Amino acid sequence: MSALFELSAPWWQFVLRAVAIYVLVMVLVRVSGKRAVGQFTPFDLVLLILIGNAVQNGINGGDNSLTGAAIMATTLIALNYGVALLTSRSRRAEQWVEGVPVVLARDGKVFERVLREQLVSDADFHKALRQHDVADVADVALALLETNGSISVVPRHAGGNTRAAQYLAYFDGASKPSASDSQSRGRR
Repeated sequence: MSALFELSAPWWQFVLRAVAIYVLVMVLVRVSGKRAVGQFTPFDLVLLILIGNAVQNGINGGDNSLTGAAIMATTLIALNYGVALLTSRSRRAEQWVEGVPVVLARDGKVFERVLREQLVSDADFHKALRQHDVADVADVALALLETNGSISVVPRHAGGNTRAAQYLAYFDGASKPSASDSQSRGRR
């Protein structure tokens, strides 16, 4: 019974392993691109399961104790909370961790090279237009690939060009977000 709680290594090694694997996986997810994160397919689920299995031994070092599991789970949750707190307080940290939106189209012009670089297919781009009730690319004031992989579209009608300019100014750091911008970005 005591083997359930007995650690095979000092507690700080579990913390160090969890931190190292967390950082590694965060970097790999960040490098994989926004669209890969935003488009969660069955293949991505398989990849997620395999990554979890691949890093398991790196985190626990072969330890199967409940104490080790509690230390690692607590460390991972604390890291996640710390990253969320940091990104909510620092715009620079938020941009480094989450990235920044990428302009896919502006003033009715689609940037084909950017679509290719960001792994956005024509079909996905036009699907986003349909979801935003935009019938023609010429009617797009601004289309952004958001940091979560979704595509936001600002139509030209009803002041869309003005809103598009305000969004771009905000992302360029020219102005602080309004209360409505903060709420739409998940911040309060």
